[in-house]
Amino acid sequence: MAVTIYAVVAGLLVAAGLIGSVLTVLPGLLLVVAGIAVWAVPRNDVVGWTVLGAAVGIALLGSVAKYLLPGRALKAAGVPGRSLLAGAVLGIIGFFVIPVIGLFLGFILGVYLAELSRLREHARAWPSTREALRAVGWSILIELAAGLLATAVWITGMIVG
Repeated sequence: MAVTIYAVVAGLLVAAGLIGSVLTVLPGLLLVVAGIAVWAVPRNDVVGWTVLGAAVGIALLGSVAKYLLPGRALKAAGVPGRSLLAGAVLGIIGFFVIPVIGLFLGFILGVYLAELSRLREHARAWPSTREALRAVGWSILIELAAGLLATAVWITGMIVG
C-alpha cells in the first residue's frame, strides 16, 4: 500500500475533524468527510467513490442524530430553547475570554442563569442545567461515533483498494 500525499492530507483533515468533534470548535464531521474526499476524488475509482458515499451517509445520519436524540431529551426534561440559546451565546463569549475551556464554562453559566431566571431558585435551575449538559455530552459522543465510523470505512477502503 503506497502512501500518497492525498492520503497524508486526508489523514490530517480526518484527525482534525475527530478532534473538532470533541472540542466542538471545528466542524468535526465536515472535516472528516472533506479529508476522505481528498483521498477519494483523485482516485476516481469504485473503492474511492464507495468509501466517500458511505462516509457522507454516515456523516448525514450522525448529524441528524446528534440534534434529534438530545433534543428529545431536553424537551422531555422541559428545558426551553431560550436557555440553550443563552448557553450558546455565553459559550461563544467565553471562548474568546478563556480560549477553548471558556466555551464549556460559558455554556454552563448561560444555561444556568437562564434557568435560574426562569425557575427562580437554584434547586430547580441546576437539574435543568445538568440535563442540558447531558444532552450536549450525548451530542458530542454521537458526532464522535459517526466520525470514527466514517474513519473506519476510509481506513478499510485504503487497505482494500
